[in-house]
Parts: sequence; structure tokens; C-alpha cells
Amino acid sequence: MNLPINTFKQRLLAGEPQIGFWLGLADPYCAELAANAGFDWLLMDGEHAPNDLRSLLGQLQAVAAYPAHPIIRPVVGDTVLIKQLLDIGAQTLLVPMVDSAEQALQLVRAMRYPPFGVRGVGSALARASRWNSIPGYLDEADDQMCLLVQVENLEGLANLDEIAAVQGVDGVFIGPADLSAAMGHRGNPSHPEVQAAIEDAIVRIQRAGKAAGILSADEKLARRYLELGAKFVAVGVDTTLLMRSLQELAGRYRKTPSAQSPGMNSVY
Repeated sequence: MNLPINTFKQRLLAGEPQIGFWLGLADPYCAELAANAGFDWLLMDGEHAPNDLRSLLGQLQAVAAYPAHPIIRPVVGDTVLIKQLLDIGAQTLLVPMVDSAEQALQLVRAMRYPPFGVRGVGSALARASRWNSIPGYLDEADDQMCLLVQVENLEGLANLDEIAAVQGVDGVFIGPADLSAAMGHRGNPSHPEVQAAIEDAIVRIQRAGKAAGILSADEKLARRYLELGAKFVAVGVDTTLLMRSLQELAGRYRKTPSAQSPGMNSVY
């Protein structure tokens, strides 16, 4: 058995744009539905969705047969949690709330085996190595790890150049929802000031030689980010699509208007 190649990382290095989709339903069956749809990557959200290690494992297993690359966003960039996520088979992590180069460097070390990092060597117990069925896993695994860091507040934005310069950071994801709130425009990521900051950040990330990423369910904005050079862009969220469809269907049969879906200003 061969070590799985991180095709997402390969395409980032080749400069190819990749379109993704956000998974918040925390269910393997729903994850497989999305994997079948044709997206390049799928984000399994452990920060805001009700996911735990077991539910994330089930989703990784469910999408393994499909080309869509799974990315996990942990609730926090904790070294112990990262160890567990890598051992269940995640190769790409998107870590939220990264504010400094020092924090980014700690995350790089958490994703690598000694002597280059601090990832615990327990591959005999790990799905990642197929329980030591992959020859040379410990020697080759580091090359397939992909670290994406999420910058989403004013401190992170101020330190963006230093964060992006950290060796081992493969991409920087701008979090528009939290960033807009930090800038005084909560719930309005399309505000001109927020958009100017996002566009400047995308340029700065590319200048550092790293891939820029973002989430926007607004097609016009998503296409604008791609035009600016963003290389991994999520264009929708499963919970939002389901809720809007449910509300629209219920509304067609109700005498009273259905509950309002998030407005066009919403990231999701």
C-alpha cells in the first residue's frame, strides 16, 4: 500500500485554483453526497459544527473513494488535537484564529514528526499509516502534510506578512465573517472597507509565495477573489443550502412568509 498523495497540496504548488465546499452537517452520508458533486475540496468544520474526532473520522472514510480532498478545521490549533486529526488520516488542516508568526511556526511543528516537529510517533495505532501497512510512512508523511492558517482579526492582519513568510505554511485563508466583525462591520463582509482589506490581503499572501483562500457564497465575490489570484475558494455551505431550500419549499405551502434566509451580505 502506498502513501496517499496530497493532491490538494500538489495543485496549490502548481498554482491551480481549486473550488471547495463547506460541510457543517457533521454526518458521513452528507459528506459523501458533497464528495459526489464534483468539488475539488471539502472543509469538515470542527470549529462551529458539532463535530468530534469520531464524526470527522466517519466523514474522512466516507469521502475517501472520491477525488474531492478533505480538509479539517479544528476548533483550535492545539498540538494534541492536531496529532489526533493527523492520525485518523487528515493531511490538510485549516487552523482558525492564527494571529502571529510564532503561532504559525508552532502549528508547522505540530504537523511534523521529530526531529523537524513534535508530532507523536504512534503510527501503529493510526489510520494515517494504515496501521503501519504503508512502507516508509514515518519518513514520507511530512511531505504530504498541508497547513492552511486562518487570519481573521486585526492582529492577524497586521502580522500577515510575517505569518505568510513562515516556512511550512502552505496557504493563508482570510476569514471574512470574523474580520468584518473586528473591523466594526459585523454581519457585513461585503462592506467596502472589509473588501479592500481582503483584496489587499490576497495580494500580500501571493507576494509571499503562498496560496490565498477564502469562503464566499456570493458568486460575484467568489469570482472576484479568483480573479485576484486566490487559489482555494469555498463557494457554499451545506447547512445554508439545505435551510434555504427547506424554507423555500415550506413557504410555497404556507399562508405566512417563511423565515428569512441570511441576506446577500452573509459569507455563508
